[in-house]
Amino acid sequence: MSGDRTSAERRRPLRALAERRRPLLRAALALALGTAGGAAFAWLDMPLPWMLGAMALSTLAALLSLPVSSPMAVRPPMSAVLGVLLGAAFTPELFSQVLRWGPTIAGLAVFVATAGAAATLYFRYVARMDWTTAYFAGMPGGLVEMVLAAEDRGGDTRTIALIHSARVFLIVFAIPFLVGILEGGLPRGGGFSKLEPGGFGLADLAWLVGCAAGGLWLGRRLRLPAAPLMGPLILSAAAHGAGLTTFVPPDSLVATAQVVIGTTIGCRFLGTPARRIVVVLAYSLGATAIFAAFTLAFAFALGWLTGMRPAPIVLAYSPGGVAEMGLIALALQVEIAFVTVHHILRLIMVMAFAPALFRLLGPKRGG
Repeated sequence: MSGDRTSAERRRPLRALAERRRPLLRAALALALGTAGGAAFAWLDMPLPWMLGAMALSTLAALLSLPVSSPMAVRPPMSAVLGVLLGAAFTPELFSQVLRWGPTIAGLAVFVATAGAAATLYFRYVARMDWTTAYFAGMPGGLVEMVLAAEDRGGDTRTIALIHSARVFLIVFAIPFLVGILEGGLPRGGGFSKLEPGGFGLADLAWLVGCAAGGLWLGRRLRLPAAPLMGPLILSAAAHGAGLTTFVPPDSLVATAQVVIGTTIGCRFLGTPARRIVVVLAYSLGATAIFAAFTLAFAFALGWLTGMRPAPIVLAYSPGGVAEMGLIALALQVEIAFVTVHHILRLIMVMAFAPALFRLLGPKRGG
């Protein structure tokens, strides 16, 4: 008996160690599957393969209940790197063009109000959601911000989180093909940044690490929305805009960012029954069609008004996540700074005005 007790006591630390390692192994498996999906899509010559392939295979893993988990530990540092990469598009010459964006920025406010209202009505009267859930599911804002706002007001936060996850999934998957059609041909090949003119030296690495680390601290200190992305983006944009550096992202880093972002999108469906995922995707498909119709209408109208090509406006208005849409713009090389600024402004608009407007519409909450 004493020997059995001693043996059990010896095994206890090993079991505890195994339990601690299990989440890491699940996240590693998710990233491995994401990388395999990206490689498969690259072999098939699909557009934006490393993101779309990772997203597709990790979503399939979630549907099949495979032993994977979202690699959230690597999402903040990769978001910081992505913020630095997006900031590299803010050259000194760019700032002279910002005033020309006035019509599209003004149009963005109208787009958020009208498209958000249409999606809300769709979720309320077609998907038959309660008013609070329909409202915060229909707003084209960030997932976390809309879930927190709905939680304080009694909405179905699980449904809202799934709807926003599905919206990002569908938009990110569809937008490279839509932009390809507008630009006269689907983007093919590796889907890399095609920005790198030469080698990536130690000075470039120092700027990358410095802006990423300093930006993470700045974003959290200022409590910025999407802080791991926004802080590094601000520092990198300031450094590039002031002409202090001209470094650009290496292709391998862009591919890695695609895999991480794609994998985390797919893993958002973990723990949800496959039937529920299918229902949510079906409802989100209708809302995505609404957003796509509004996006195309605004893109062609503003393109006619300003003389811009519709494709950059489509990328700037399509309500995916800031990181996801910025990465698509980076990979497809479509007006990166223009797209990034508009998505940041969209997020700020929704966060600032959606809860206040909900209070004004208070009598409809029980509908």
